[in-house]
Amino acid sequence: MPDLFPLCPECSSEHAYELGALLACPMCGHEWSRDAEEPTADVTHVVKDAVGNVLADGDTVVVTTSIKVKGSPSGIKAGTKVRGIRLIDPVNGHDIDCKVDGFGAMLLKSSVVKKA
Repeated sequence: MPDLFPLCPECSSEHAYELGALLACPMCGHEWSRDAEEPTADVTHVVKDAVGNVLADGDTVVVTTSIKVKGSPSGIKAGTKVRGIRLIDPVNGHDIDCKVDGFGAMLLKSSVVKKA
């Protein structure tokens, strides 16, 4: 019976194969060394605002630049306060989930907000 290969560290695929001295994943194309250590601690994603302040869940932020919103004639103006943000894993660069008054639930980029 052939050696069992570990799961891919990028996509957790079970279809890894040997590629010379490396292991490779056909699903995502990631290559890694068999000797690579497994991460021992869960790495947390640090989210910083436009000026470098670290953001946390529940913070209040202020929008620094006007943002166009599809389907809205006006958009979100600079200076709009957003209360009770929730940090998420980045989705197309958007790492803040929030509710903006007058617009509802939406995703924002941390690069366009400043901690209040």
